[in-house]
Amino acid sequence: MSRAPLWRAIVALAVVALSVYIALTQSARLGLDLRGGTQIVLETKDSPTVKADAASTDRALEVLRQRVDALGVSEPGIARSGDKRIIVELPGVQDPRKAAEVIGRTAQLTVHPVTGESAEKGSAKPAADGSRTLPDPDRPGSHLRLGPTALTGEGVKDAEATLDQQSLSGWLVTLDFRKEAGETWARITGEAACAPQGAPERRVAITLDGKIISAPGVNEGVACKTGITGGTTQITGDFDRSEARDLAALVKGGALPVPVDIIEQRTVGPTLGADAIEASAQAALIGIALTALFITVVYRLLGALAALALTLYGLISYAALVALGATLTLPGLAGFVLAIGMAVDANVLVFERAREDYLAVRSTDLAKPVRTGFAKAWSAVVDSNVTTLLAAGLLFFFATGPVKGFGVTLCIGVLASMVTALVITRVLADFAVGRSFVRKRPALTGIASTGRVRTWLARRDPDLVRHRRRWLGASALLVVVAFAGIALRGLEFGVEFTGGRLVEYSTSRPVDADTARGAVSDAGFPRAVVQESGDGDISVRTERLTDAEQQRVKKALAREGGTVTVERDEMIGPSLGSELRQKALIALGIAVAAQLIYLSVRFRWTLAAAAVSAMVHDVLLVVGLFAWLGKPVDSVFLAALLTVIGYSVNDTVVVFDRVREARRRDPRGDLAATANRAVVQTLPRTVNTGMGALFILTALAVLGGDSLADFSLALIAGVLVGMASTVFTAVPIALALERRNPAPPPARTGGPRGPGGSGEVSDGYSPLEARRKRDRGTGAVV
Repeated sequence: MSRAPLWRAIVALAVVALSVYIALTQSARLGLDLRGGTQIVLETKDSPTVKADAASTDRALEVLRQRVDALGVSEPGIARSGDKRIIVELPGVQDPRKAAEVIGRTAQLTVHPVTGESAEKGSAKPAADGSRTLPDPDRPGSHLRLGPTALTGEGVKDAEATLDQQSLSGWLVTLDFRKEAGETWARITGEAACAPQGAPERRVAITLDGKIISAPGVNEGVACKTGITGGTTQITGDFDRSEARDLAALVKGGALPVPVDIIEQRTVGPTLGADAIEASAQAALIGIALTALFITVVYRLLGALAALALTLYGLISYAALVALGATLTLPGLAGFVLAIGMAVDANVLVFERAREDYLAVRSTDLAKPVRTGFAKAWSAVVDSNVTTLLAAGLLFFFATGPVKGFGVTLCIGVLASMVTALVITRVLADFAVGRSFVRKRPALTGIASTGRVRTWLARRDPDLVRHRRRWLGASALLVVVAFAGIALRGLEFGVEFTGGRLVEYSTSRPVDADTARGAVSDAGFPRAVVQESGDGDISVRTERLTDAEQQRVKKALAREGGTVTVERDEMIGPSLGSELRQKALIALGIAVAAQLIYLSVRFRWTLAAAAVSAMVHDVLLVVGLFAWLGKPVDSVFLAALLTVIGYSVNDTVVVFDRVREARRRDPRGDLAATANRAVVQTLPRTVNTGMGALFILTALAVLGGDSLADFSLALIAGVLVGMASTVFTAVPIALALERRNPAPPPARTGGPRGPGGSGEVSDGYSPLEARRKRDRGTGAVV
């Protein structure tokens, strides 16, 4: 007796037990789009003396880490991305102005003796020795001439914001110098003490990034040539607590070794994140419940066991996400829910195969058709899931921000779905059909009945590929309509691809788009795109908007809408927008090429080319739909498009897997009849899987909120188009290519067929299998 069922049961139990332990002992790390906060992406630039590379970016990262820690933000995150980028996450920070100001400043601290004052502006650009002329912060309109740089921030050992205990007049920053710097400070202040009282030469200027932040005069009690000893001093400047703390953080953290630019900035309000979690959780629960109910009705006992496996899928996926330390984002939640459809697809493939095997022999042995179902569905399950993993992997490497999380969770979900479908469902199904109660009542399993779709097909016996030229003509017409939409209406690129800033405001009083548009125009932005968004929110999109200007827009809206809060704030620099556009095109190109290469290995090139052609057809139709509807084409849409690519190929692979199997059995049979039979055999699976996916996507579209509505729309369109294109585009193209490039005539290997002969037909429809057989030295094809 085989021990495989026992080992499968042990593996399934171990996976579930480990998942339960992880889920109970650890919690998921939520992205800022779910818990609220600010994300800032910085890019290092070359300075006159230092080249921006991985090493200098790492040094800048450590400086930024000290600044972030000094801001007092709870659980901040800071990490390098590539050679020149640093991602800073600040949970709970809703006003990014001060954070960006503190984090992004170069913070070059210098100390200079004052050599005189001038009413003239002079040259603000420093000379080689650091001397320059800068505005006097204590006397507006006057300027101070600064001598050569005497000290830099590297000489400061510590900086602390403290309250002025003597005068109680405000906050100040206490500096502690290192030993040599302390001696230099004493020398500078000693020379200044020799100047007459009230003379500008008696002052010492402290500058930060080319601006005098403090220029105190040396007190009368300081002796000439002796100066202020003790290695400490204080910076005064009428600071409040926050300003003093920020200045101390900058000084203590030190100067950045290279300048940095803010190329991306995202802010999400806490209520928006909480609403997104609640809406996505509801969508997931409803989607899973409807899908579980559907497969239970269709496949009865085996469907109920698959529904239980789906519940375990959710547990395993969550545990894997937590164990890997991945960040759960809003698109990631969508990927998590969407992978349920992949798990349903694998179960449906197995059950339909088992149903076919049982109906062919109608044996009382239910275990055999179940084993056959899992064995025959294996290749289609693997091929279809690999194509999805290829698309998800591209998202991980080419996407940014929350969409990268979609790629991660989709990969985890697909792998978890394979474990639940091929291991856990198998264990449960083997156990169920082995019970005598079930063996005596095969109708309970769901595989003993033909099914409504299969019964209808058997009665009608449709020839779906008979009018393949008409189908190809209709497909071509739809592509022309899609291109017309792209050409005439254009694509509404999101802020990620164009650069600029998108801010979403919520108001305490209802404000329509026209009123909001007038308020924003009065604030100085007549060209801003103002639209209603979500539940009465107002979104404002402009090419360029500083933090100060954003506050001006907020005040203008407040005059019309009362209390205004920022729900979402995204700023993308023009260089990053161009880069993301390029990456999106590269990702789509690689996705097409990767699918073609993989399918060419698994199938004959004609079938691979047909599958990829249908996939491109599906992508163009979805893009054309968004062009006609004027929907935004952004990074979330890119995630949906790459998922459509995986799903489209997934559907086609299942049909071509049947074609390949049939050609192995009868390589001389009529290919059109074989293809039509494959389509008819797999149509129940296509309908059942499509229904399961549509339950989930409809729940996401209705309950997932405004941020997931367009995502769900793209996927719903992709699923419907993908189901149709497999039959009406991929199969006709495959038949046309096969007619022009027929497979080589079947060759016999190993001698003549017959009694005592070992010759069998080689496989022309699976290059990989053919190579394996040659390597094994056998001609087995079944």
